[in-house]
Amino acid sequence: MRYVTNLPSETKEEENVVIPMSDGTRLSARVWRPVSSDSEPVPAVLEYIPYRKRDLTAVRDSMHHPYIAGHGYACVRVDLRGTGDSEGVLTDEYLEQEQHDAEDILAWIADQPWCDGATGMMGLSWGAFAALQVAARQPPSLRAIVIASFTDDRYADDMHYMGGAMLSDNLAEAGTMFAYATCPPDPAVVGECWREMWHERLEATRPWVVEWLRHQRRDEYWRHASVCEEYGAVHCPVLASSGWADGYSNAVMRLLGNLDVPRKGLIGPWSHKFPHLGEPGPAIGYLQEVVRWWDHWLKGAENGVMDGPMLQTWMQESVPPSTSYEERPGRWVGEPSWPSPNVERVTHPLTRHRIGAAGGTAVKTEGGGAPEAMTVQSPLSVGQFAGKWASYNAPPDLPYDQREEDGGSLVFDTEPLTEPVEILGPVTVDLDVSVSEPVATVAARLSDVAPDGSATRVSYGVLNLTRFDGGDAPTALEPGRRYRATLDLNAVAQSFPRGHRVRLSLSTSYWPLAWPPPRRVLLSVYEGSSTLTLPVRPTAPPDAGPPVSPFGEPECTPPLDVTQLTDPEERWLVTRDLVGYNAELEIVKDRGLVRFEDIGLDVGRRARERYTSVAEDFTSVRGESTWTMSFRRDDWDVRVETHTALTSDEEQFFVNATLDGYENGRRVFSRTWNETLPRDLL
Repeated sequence: MRYVTNLPSETKEEENVVIPMSDGTRLSARVWRPVSSDSEPVPAVLEYIPYRKRDLTAVRDSMHHPYIAGHGYACVRVDLRGTGDSEGVLTDEYLEQEQHDAEDILAWIADQPWCDGATGMMGLSWGAFAALQVAARQPPSLRAIVIASFTDDRYADDMHYMGGAMLSDNLAEAGTMFAYATCPPDPAVVGECWREMWHERLEATRPWVVEWLRHQRRDEYWRHASVCEEYGAVHCPVLASSGWADGYSNAVMRLLGNLDVPRKGLIGPWSHKFPHLGEPGPAIGYLQEVVRWWDHWLKGAENGVMDGPMLQTWMQESVPPSTSYEERPGRWVGEPSWPSPNVERVTHPLTRHRIGAAGGTAVKTEGGGAPEAMTVQSPLSVGQFAGKWASYNAPPDLPYDQREEDGGSLVFDTEPLTEPVEILGPVTVDLDVSVSEPVATVAARLSDVAPDGSATRVSYGVLNLTRFDGGDAPTALEPGRRYRATLDLNAVAQSFPRGHRVRLSLSTSYWPLAWPPPRRVLLSVYEGSSTLTLPVRPTAPPDAGPPVSPFGEPECTPPLDVTQLTDPEERWLVTRDLVGYNAELEIVKDRGLVRFEDIGLDVGRRARERYTSVAEDFTSVRGESTWTMSFRRDDWDVRVETHTALTSDEEQFFVNATLDGYENGRRVFSRTWNETLPRDLL
């Protein structure tokens, strides 16, 4: 990373700016802008997230907002209603109130004397969701957006219900926001009313997972703010990016294929991070690309930003399995449009333990009848090496060697490849199946198998078969009846070398990444009529020479000065007790105690996730999310502790949660929840 201090414009910072909403609620903002904007107004860029601008995102904010401001923009970083130093409460994600507030904020920005009336929005994750969702509301000042790590489909392509199957991240993310939404504002900013504001948040908050479990189908709750419901509502240009190690690897291609506005897509090897901070590497000069985008769409500069390919992506080369990588070998490739004319979808039949040649048919039995079904009844342990739904690369959280997982799966291999094969885009499995239970889940994994047998997962997907025709109206399955279902695996760019095999693995459980069905399932897959479709892209010609990166070196402004007071801790531990047959995955992410020197504040963050099960009892699974958040300055010492546990039997989910608030070591708030919710064919 190159730190830049000499920028085109001298800037100034306004640390605590109050923005009034139409209902009288006041939101807290931080503004960086050129000094010259006092007399020469500039375009403005908004980032709008719930993660506390004064401390928890202050380091990251200091690296990119002053950089963009130094190139002639006013950058406005706003805490959502009910978070950080903003008034109000936050009770759920992407509410109508949140989006209405964003419209108020944009109108306020456009009306400031330092703004010329043109605005943009940018962000990662929640900030990207907000920008895309607000763009679909078409506020008059919004000219363009820049988004990273996002989805346009809140139900089926987020951390909630992948393919209609509930992800454990549904609990993990709910636990995160349970903690973040109950943190206090800073008395140094809001004054003596901080305690009243804090207790208002504590009183209003509930475990978010309860609401998410009330909506197990694709209903109006999820359709709200899912831009896939009406792509035509987005009228402004979009620069969209993500990473292959991220959970949000699909939406970039969907936007490119469905929006009817100027658009560009960028997908690297990264986890859930901005591309200039991308891990695994290589990181890129993303902020330079962002400035070029704003220069064109907010200032009208003719800088060729729309030249070149619509999609630029990192074609990943083969690597041994590992839970983390510093760098992913590969090269940048470009596509003129999406879907691309360079990508051919090639369908292979699934025969007994083999991925057949394209265009092939199933082999008949000696008696001339159709081949018998292939069956699998996976143990509950399949999935313990699946890694996180969305990698953060801290702790190491990518999938490990898939051979142990394959032992409990139905496996199909190609013959060793005689030539390299490259794929780019979503992978599809069409299944002709029957099951033994009314509720069944199928997980599909695509792996790169090296000559030594090691298997690196390339992509995966999960499908709740009761939602085989969509998540709107699930249907209980009739045991023994044959169904046709399409399972979509995450999009990917991957090169398979000569001598390697491509492997498809099917399992009936994928715990703890996905919540298992109520009972163990026997899955029958009918060969020949079940297929794997790969998006094959021609490999580069051998005389093309070494690839040249289209991006500059990562750069930003120097990060805010902080001091690490206690050591951070990261842990990802899988254990099995072969006496009691207990299995456990424990994840610890402790940032340690950090001092923000500029405001004299010590902040601590510790998260622990725990997923357990017993033998083959599918109703024994249990997920837990525990958070501790602490804030300390002089005689101000506040701590929030949250705990959420999720269990189930064959008919119901059980949520048990606690929230405790401490001031100067004394507990001043405590609440417990015990909720029971029906399983809706899940």
